[in-house]
Amino acid sequence: MPHGLPRKIRIVFILQAVLASLGILLGAWLVSLVIKHSLVSSALKEEAAYYWQLYDASPMQPPPNTQNIRGYLLETGRSPLNLPANLRALPPGFHELKADDQLVLVDARPEGRLYLVFLRSRAEMLAFWFGIVPVLLTLLAVYGVTWITYRASKRLVSPVNWLARRVSRWNPGHPEASDLAPDKLPADMQGETRQLAAALHSLATRVTAHVARERNFTRDASHELRTPLTVIRVASDMALGDHELSPRLQRSLNRIQRAGRDMEAVIDAFLILAREADVEPQVELFDVNEIVRYEVDNARELMAGRPVEIFLHSVGPVQLHAPPRVLQVVVSNLLRNACSYTDEGRIDVDVLEDRVVVRDTGIGMSAEALSRAFEPFYRAEPTRPQGTGLGLSIVRRLCDRFGWKVSLDSALGQGTQAAVLYR
Repeated sequence: MPHGLPRKIRIVFILQAVLASLGILLGAWLVSLVIKHSLVSSALKEEAAYYWQLYDASPMQPPPNTQNIRGYLLETGRSPLNLPANLRALPPGFHELKADDQLVLVDARPEGRLYLVFLRSRAEMLAFWFGIVPVLLTLLAVYGVTWITYRASKRLVSPVNWLARRVSRWNPGHPEASDLAPDKLPADMQGETRQLAAALHSLATRVTAHVARERNFTRDASHELRTPLTVIRVASDMALGDHELSPRLQRSLNRIQRAGRDMEAVIDAFLILAREADVEPQVELFDVNEIVRYEVDNARELMAGRPVEIFLHSVGPVQLHAPPRVLQVVVSNLLRNACSYTDEGRIDVDVLEDRVVVRDTGIGMSAEALSRAFEPFYRAEPTRPQGTGLGLSIVRRLCDRFGWKVSLDSALGQGTQAAVLYR
């Protein structure tokens, strides 16, 4: 699970640590600026005010001269040559002389100018000890708390992650319910996570049982239906062997035989859908035209007496390696739908190299009906007696089973085009 919950939590904590680091570092930079400028400037101004008080009491008071501050006094009318060269041209105010590593306050009074010099390196040292060091300690504390919180969060979500990994490996048709049996759950999986695991275990058990029942019913029903179909086919073959039958009775028997063969094809298709996905059905090489022509003949008999013509168009022999009865069921359902919803006009069936296309001039479908056409039991025209709404659903399932693509294109009142792309 490359994008699972643990990874997301890890990303969140990393982003939190990065943003906290940026905020703290920005605060440290601001603190260093405050210490180097505001605090030093305020301290020098207070020192200058104190000096002028002493000067007023005794003009012989020397300028400050300490470990951190060096002072120079230029009395009014005196030559500035006694000042250091880098201070002579400075106007009143606070100055930062980076080249000389100095912070300078020039305080002008009627009595003269007082120059107070503070070493910039000393200010940076103060900024380091009173600004950077506390910030670094705070940053380490943030990292430590983030790491501890991340580890705790990881322990909390590890049962959910374990559960997600197990469920993600399930086969939808055969969910491994035993993976979530109570005796196989981790010891740290408690509370709501354990309840969720129990619910998933129960759901997987029910799904497995339901799928098994469905497959068993489809298999057993298909098997049981073959016996009466075999009797019908054999009896109709024997009846057709009587040359004294009337033409009407012969046509009826032929229709019975066609219906029996169609039913066998449907049974084979159901058996294919009931088998496991990894069990390949028997395939053979056949000509698509033979299957389509057989279904077109059936449709013509179905439409006998109605003002609808059915035309078959082919580009020539089209060989396909697949179960022929599956294609027969697919084409049969598409043709049956076209016949059911075409009251007059024509139905065209095209056999191309990569697809079979069925076009009709019937009633067509609205956009809503087209979007729901492959839903089981959905019928665009419920008032019509034909059909149960399962044909297109079966077509979609069979096409999905063999990697074919089925598409519908329709407009209300303008007919429908259905295509099966098998290459």
